[in-house]
Amino acid sequence: MDTRAVAHDIRLRHWAGMLKEQQESGRSIRAWCRENKVAEKTYYYWQRKLREVACEQMTALQAAGISAPGFAEVRTEPLALSETTTPSRICVETDRIRITTDSTYPPDKLASLIRELSRPC
Repeated sequence: MDTRAVAHDIRLRHWAGMLKEQQESGRSIRAWCRENKVAEKTYYYWQRKLREVACEQMTALQAAGISAPGFAEVRTEPLALSETTTPSRICVETDRIRITTDSTYPPDKLASLIRELSRPC
């Protein structure tokens, strides 16, 4: 067993959680680091390391013939509903998430939701 590799994996998981915590806090990186007594250089170091791992994983998937997740732009027209019309359903599904809503849900908010849910952990 390669203890260095195991330790590195543990640190990656820890920092993935830390970066997620910062993003969910709504605070700037600088403010979050100051509040959590984390050096900004350390934060950015682990952010870079996590991105490198994500890129390596995507490259490995592509080499294995598995396509990486992607996005397709969906344009919708505003829907004018009468009292007798029923909104149509929209379903967006990937291998990780499924979102179902009706056609009255604002397209910009749906796009933001998809972007947020598709971020790497």
